[in-house]
Amino acid sequence: MLEFNLEDIAGTSEVESEWDVAIVGGGPAGLTAALYSGRSMRKTIIFEKLAVGGQISVTDEVDNYPGIERIKGPELARLMEKHAKRFGAKIVFAEVLKIRKEEGGKFTLETTEGAFKAKAVIWATGAEPRKLGVPGEKEFTGRGVSYCAVCDGPFFKGKPVAVIGGGDSAFTEALYLAGIAGKVYLIHRREQFRAQRIYVEQLKSKPNVEFLLNKVVVEFVGDKMLKGLRLVDTKTGEESFLEVSAAFVYIGLRPVNEVIQDLVDLDERGFALVGEDTKTKTPGLFVAGDGRVKFLRQVVTAVADGAVAAMMADEYIREVESEGQP
Repeated sequence: MLEFNLEDIAGTSEVESEWDVAIVGGGPAGLTAALYSGRSMRKTIIFEKLAVGGQISVTDEVDNYPGIERIKGPELARLMEKHAKRFGAKIVFAEVLKIRKEEGGKFTLETTEGAFKAKAVIWATGAEPRKLGVPGEKEFTGRGVSYCAVCDGPFFKGKPVAVIGGGDSAFTEALYLAGIAGKVYLIHRREQFRAQRIYVEQLKSKPNVEFLLNKVVVEFVGDKMLKGLRLVDTKTGEESFLEVSAAFVYIGLRPVNEVIQDLVDLDERGFALVGEDTKTKTPGLFVAGDGRVKFLRQVVTAVADGAVAAMMADEYIREVESEGQP
């Protein structure tokens, strides 16, 4: 078996500009795509603008990945990165600013580290947390308002905090915070939750967790740091004030697809309209992971997308090469 060993040049400033497969995004989908692309003997590069691992790198614990009963998110991300590198993936920390397909069929990716060319591109940037868009949110972000409990939760040990949302992310992060904070308030605009029942029951069993239902946050209040939340009851319209030291927002995800919006079809929320084959309307461009329309967004579905996208990219390159194109 042929293995590329590019780890030796990972710290150098010189990176080759011509690649078989360029992957944008270093989360589970991107890392798995790199693994499968490398196993197909394709020269593969990953562009990641923040941290390898995506959402799992800031997830305290993963307990639903088949074969691994329980593992810390950052550790799972490290193992995935190591596996991708074993098959030759080169990781470059850069933001991709623009992608265009040239007349000759290759793609040009303009990044913060220069321009690169690839025969095929896998877009795996996933999605980022949605904002509430209410007064004080922007001002207190990083000063009590957060979108990552694992990142910022330890700063509020023993203090009262709020988690806003009703899905899996809100509940799993509230469970994490329940082991750190003195009090956790779960604020949700309805009485029903989107979260899986197992998470709901686990959170209900925590003695320091209180559910505030039929409530919405209309303002984040504080001075230098967040002091509390102004709430409105969705049924009665009654206003109230909740004193907390931090608020963690989990109200859904926004796909990061602006760069490829002219190359793919998007739905009304901005998610890429691609099927299980990950193919887009632009031949040679594939979308994998949370940035595409799908029923379930989990690590296991992201890695499945990555594997499929890599094999589709390999098939596309073979077809292009057999037709005598560059």
